[in-house]
Amino acid sequence: MEDITLHVNGEGRRLTVDTRMSLLDLLRDGLGLTGAKAGCDRGHCGCCTVLVDGRRVYACLTLAVAVARAGASVVTVEGLGGVSGTELHPLQEAFVARDAFQCGFCTPGQLCSALGMLDEVSRAGVPPAPDAPVLTETEIRERMSGNLCRCGAYRNIVAAIMDVVT
Repeated sequence: MEDITLHVNGEGRRLTVDTRMSLLDLLRDGLGLTGAKAGCDRGHCGCCTVLVDGRRVYACLTLAVAVARAGASVVTVEGLGGVSGTELHPLQEAFVARDAFQCGFCTPGQLCSALGMLDEVSRAGVPPAPDAPVLTETEIRERMSGNLCRCGAYRNIVAAIMDVVT
């Protein structure tokens, strides 16, 4: 067991956790943040994707103590709506407008992954920089390939991301 401070959605949380506990288990069972889902527990499906210091990670494969020891900040789907939690992030609005979900199970991971992907692209440089990626539908599909949707809402997910990009 270890005492940690974990920064989640802009708030520091002091907890005592088992050093073997995954970030996913801590978020869901320890903090009651159930947006990130437990799908495969192997990092294959992406429904547990959250942002750690702005980068997308599979929470099922990440140790909570490692994130806390690094002093990193975690953002879950619950934290995308701003400080009040009542506003929708533009990406969430686009998902709603494009009906980019069906059962909704993968949606939190898709949203966090898409936001992380957009941040990755912005860090890589904006066109017309010579090495800057161009976000075409094909490029978005490739960059989002680590997040599975069992319902097959990919077309609408890509369209929602394209709406935010353009």
